[in-house]
Amino acid sequence: MSNTRSSPGPRGLAPHSRAAALSLPAGDDGAVRLQKVLAAAGVGSRRACEELIAAGRVEVDGVPVTRLGVRVDPQTAVIRVDGKRIPPATPFAYFALNKPRGVVTTMSDPRGRPCVGDLVADLPVRVFHVGRLDTDSEGLLLLTNDGRLTHRLTHPSHAVPKTYVADVEGRLGRTGVHLLRSGVDLADGPAQADAVRILERYGARTLVEVVVHEGRTHLVRRMLAAVGHPVRRLVRTAIGPVALGQLRPGARRQLTPRELGELLDLVGL
Repeated sequence: MSNTRSSPGPRGLAPHSRAAALSLPAGDDGAVRLQKVLAAAGVGSRRACEELIAAGRVEVDGVPVTRLGVRVDPQTAVIRVDGKRIPPATPFAYFALNKPRGVVTTMSDPRGRPCVGDLVADLPVRVFHVGRLDTDSEGLLLLTNDGRLTHRLTHPSHAVPKTYVADVEGRLGRTGVHLLRSGVDLADGPAQADAVRILERYGARTLVEVVVHEGRTHLVRRMLAAVGHPVRRLVRTAIGPVALGQLRPGARRQLTPRELGELLDLVGL
């Protein structure tokens, strides 16, 4: 037996697709054998998934499963392999997009400006942006047609962290970092960063990473301006577990099953 077969796991999952979601044969009650659900999610072959179950590495709704033949609802069961969430088979689409500077965060624009909708017009499914980035900002946007996930990701109660890298004027020092972390007064109320990290200082400029969980308009720009360091360039580099990485401006990619699983966990789905 090869190592690949004897030690399957969620690390190498293939992206979910509509085909995978629709190919699961369910019983009259909608339940499907657990190993079929795992195989459809790209965890491994049916046999490899049976070995995972027998080894006690799979849990359903928080309960370890070691018996073959257990049936689950693939749409609602919370399944984990080695503690990692396996997203449910789904007809929905999930993408990460690197929004370029100057592109409007709308699906269409009556003024004819370049917009996010232009960048996804070739997709075979209709998707919508999750939250916004102002026109002068760039970086990570999530796109999906999953309304329930969109609502959770954008609702303030879930406090989804968003990471930005800002190129600011002046040499941001300890005092400014402290103020950002402890809170600054803005016109619409106080705001504070979850984390602040100086990445680089060069000449009369500073490259700083700021993490916030609020979604107020121009929040990071206004916070940095309030401590005396106006933003010259702002890039969102992560939303929760999803990172921009090396995605080039204007390009998109499907979320990996690991990213999707961690997003679902983050917002309690």
